[in-house]
Amino acid sequence: MHLGIKPFIFFFLSFFIAFSLQSQVPGFYMKKEKRKVNLPFIDSNSLIIMPISINGGPEVNFLFDTGVKSNIFFSKTLADELDMQYTRKLNLVGADGKTVLSASVSPNNHFDLGPIEGIFQAILVLDEDFLELEKVIGIPVFGVIGHEFFKNNPVKIDYDNGIISFYKRSALKWRPLGFRKTEIEILGNKPYIQATIRQSNGPNLNSKLLIDTGANHGLLLNMETSDEIVLPEVTLESDLGRSLGGDLFGFVGRVKRVGINGLKFRNVITSYPEENEFSDVIIDTGRNGSIGSDVLNRMKIIMDYPRKRMLFKKGARFSNEFKYDMSGLMVRVYSAETKRFYISQVREGSPAHQQGVQEFDEIISINKIPAPFWKLSDITDLLRSNEGKVISLELLRRDPADENVSTLHKITFLLEKQL
Repeated sequence: MHLGIKPFIFFFLSFFIAFSLQSQVPGFYMKKEKRKVNLPFIDSNSLIIMPISINGGPEVNFLFDTGVKSNIFFSKTLADELDMQYTRKLNLVGADGKTVLSASVSPNNHFDLGPIEGIFQAILVLDEDFLELEKVIGIPVFGVIGHEFFKNNPVKIDYDNGIISFYKRSALKWRPLGFRKTEIEILGNKPYIQATIRQSNGPNLNSKLLIDTGANHGLLLNMETSDEIVLPEVTLESDLGRSLGGDLFGFVGRVKRVGINGLKFRNVITSYPEENEFSDVIIDTGRNGSIGSDVLNRMKIIMDYPRKRMLFKKGARFSNEFKYDMSGLMVRVYSAETKRFYISQVREGSPAHQQGVQEFDEIISINKIPAPFWKLSDITDLLRSNEGKVISLELLRRDPADENVSTLHKITFLLEKQL
């Protein structure tokens, strides 16, 4: 299982964009004054994806991500078609600290979400789609909406029903019945909370954590931020997520408990990324890690930036076990349109590896069901479902010396719990 489809984006740049302001400042607003409006979202591995029309163009999917401060667009070709105007070019440093990526700044765009509109929206347009989120999410995603959507209004995220409620700024003065409250700190346009962590193999931690709706891990701890963060005895080496500079690697284990103002999550799957070129920036924020959607989706949450608080209560999935991949496979999709899946990684020593599954094998069928009938999220759920479950794969393997030559392989293995 690919733990972190979240694009770990670190932009080491400062730029100021001058807007020709008219009656309003840049932000997201209701078209008609109401107490709240509801927006249905696509839930893909508990990531929040919604279609948006930009500058009157066709709707395209965006990931809504509290962990990113800037709006980002992945397709320069489509951005040109949507009549985005650019004021400057920027060079960005990838998450590996070496890769230099180029982007264009488009300062003045209109976003349409039906009852909500975003005005005077700046977008950072990547010259190349380095993230390729469609391959790891399983549906087309053209960009990321960050701080702008959340900054002025309370926003309720209901993962159980796939609904975002966008409230009038003056609404929710009082805490709704049944909701707990914790303070949030907005730093660098990102929200942080305090949480307690009981480690499996170390002292209890009082930690500052980023609330990151764009990451599908449960908990992530950056070991370089504290000598008290200790790896669990049982861990797996893993690819932890996509980034602008490539994949990020580290370890995956469990902590015994994560507590947020008395609400406790037990045996949480936790990522421990390797120290990298940007560790100093993480340390400077004072944070120890982040909470992703595999914890957030077990609650109903209200991000209330104007009042610097997060309101939350248990959701329908609160008591669900935190599960990790039991096959050793990372599956990706060539494109959502073709519904063709392939094996991007095989963990050494895993059940799939022992039975001969190889990287770049194309999946023809799973448990006798043809690949086009599957969604990537359903494959992910299957491969972390139940220990002892039989998985039968029909795989097409191309000859690396001649792509026109391929062989068909039928492989069966049992899922095995490794964390």
